Amino acid sequence: MRLSRVENIRAHRLFREALADIEVLEKDRIYCRHGLEHLLDVARIGSIFVLEEGLGIPADVIYAAALLHDLGRAEEYRSGEPHDEAGARIAAEILEDTDYTDEEKKMILAAVSEHRNKTASGGEEGGAESEGELPLADVIRMADRLSRQCWACEAADTCKWPEEKKNKEIKI
Repeated sequence: MRLSRVENIRAHRLFREALADIEVLEKDRIYCRHGLEHLLDVARIGSIFVLEEGLGIPADVIYAAALLHDLGRAEEYRSGEPHDEAGARIAAEILEDTDYTDEEKKMILAAVSEHRNKTASGGEEGGAESEGELPLADVIRMADRLSRQCWACEAADTCKWPEEKKNKEIKI
């Protein structure tokens, strides 16, 4: 049986190892965690947004970027290297073993490496460009932010996120 492109990422040895490392290193973390549940939340929120806005980004490209965007977390915890940089390196290795096109790989890697920047398009975080299109990195950044359930977090008072970025209600 041939696996889907997204399933090839999930089943990839490097993906599984990085995710297992993150799970161990975040076992006692009181703040937001970066396991599979978070990655899938980002994928689903991003996919819904892309559908609602008619952006035309294929779902499996969104899912690939979402699954890969935080894979560098373990390296950040161990060495201090920013997780977006470490994640892009890991993601590039994983993507070599997939059927994504070169253009799709470029989009996915840009989303992984840029998901912490203000926006890839230069606008406000989570805001659309005037033409109504957002690069994949902006979609992942917005979905990553919206996936956080600050209103239910017991550690929200000590979280380093600025108050204006915290999700204090369910956003639709």
